[in-house]
Amino acid sequence: MKTILVLGAGRSASILISYLLDQSVSSHWKVQVADQSLELAKSKINDHPNGEALCFDITNDLERKKYIEQANVVISLLPPHLHILAATACLALKKNLLTASYISPEMKSLDEEAQAQGVLFLNELGLDPGIDHMSAMQLIHRIQHQEGNITSFKSFCGGLVAPESDTNPWHFKFTWNPQNIVLAGKGTAKYKEDGYLKYIPYHQLFNRTNLFSFEELGDFEGYANRDSLTYIEAYGIQEAKTVLRGTLRKKGYCKSWNAFVQLGMTDESYMINNVDLLTICDFTNLFLPSFPSQSIEERFANYLSIPIDSEEMKKFAWLGLFTHSPISIHTKMATPATILLTILEKKWTLYPDDRDMVIMQHQIEYLLHYKTYLITSSLVLKGENSIQTAMAKTVGLPLAIGTKLVLENKISLTGVRLPIYPEIYNPILEELKKQGIEFHEKEKN
Repeated sequence: MKTILVLGAGRSASILISYLLDQSVSSHWKVQVADQSLELAKSKINDHPNGEALCFDITNDLERKKYIEQANVVISLLPPHLHILAATACLALKKNLLTASYISPEMKSLDEEAQAQGVLFLNELGLDPGIDHMSAMQLIHRIQHQEGNITSFKSFCGGLVAPESDTNPWHFKFTWNPQNIVLAGKGTAKYKEDGYLKYIPYHQLFNRTNLFSFEELGDFEGYANRDSLTYIEAYGIQEAKTVLRGTLRKKGYCKSWNAFVQLGMTDESYMINNVDLLTICDFTNLFLPSFPSQSIEERFANYLSIPIDSEEMKKFAWLGLFTHSPISIHTKMATPATILLTILEKKWTLYPDDRDMVIMQHQIEYLLHYKTYLITSSLVLKGENSIQTAMAKTVGLPLAIGTKLVLENKISLTGVRLPIYPEIYNPILEELKKQGIEFHEKEKN
């Protein structure tokens, strides 16, 4: 019996673990789920006979070695900065490792040794990154096989709330790690447009958006991801004049979110004292100039140069930014970003029966026999409820299917890899289609 070790039992683990346990009966697998919370790990196993819950601390050297040594393959759903602990142990013990996270410089540095040891560290195997890579590469390779030359590549993805559960003026609820959303876009966005390198600093990121349309859903706006340039070589599209990857939101979101950026509410570089004594209004007032004759709403609107009766102001009022409600944070010191997150979590949380939605779209222009073509490939997937989410499905299933391929010895690659090879993306995309995760294409010239 082969053993799969899943490190982390958080929000994206449910569907992954369910898939592996379902497959374990016919495949003779044992699925160990390790988490700092034994109760959480047990809840994901749900008394399945082939499952085992473990109380596990990745920073404990003895525990890390003990459990990884017993496994045939390791899946890390830990916070990204902890993947390297799992990776170095997997390298020493010659175990394959899969993650849904971006390849860090530390992970990349293990590539040569991983190849020498004959092990595979397959990263970016979730939604974005993950399904975006695989679906894009399938299109790119198909075009290149036809001897087409790709001139423009755009790929945008968003985790949103489904229209039937969209009950607030922001048209947004947390469907993924809330902290990542509050800190989204930190750093400088880098991409290529019309043959020129482009850079957007963080304070301008939400001012520069692209328009994307989905049938029956309408228009969305997208802001650039941090670094699109690294994928030019990986995708083999050096000839493309435009290469841009980004994140999708409902129209109007970016303009409103930009207010938080301009005020400094998303800053995580310093601490505010006595936050347990602050009201939400007090927090808002920290970032505004003082004009005793003006209300806080007036000062907020004037400082940001937006009309006081605008849709943006309605969104901020709905969040309670001008109320004297307590922040209800259980600490005496916190960064502005942490305080903002605390406020947002009260308003943007999915209700139990809410459905989330994942959308993704590739726009690829290419030249073939002196004609220009545009392929638009779109994915729309809705979740079932606040637990069985589209986000959990699109993050967990690629990892689970990739794990099955590794255990069945159907991937010959070694080293630190992306899922951009046909032996990886073809079988995964085929099985995802059976699970209802399917792209729909339109082409015009």
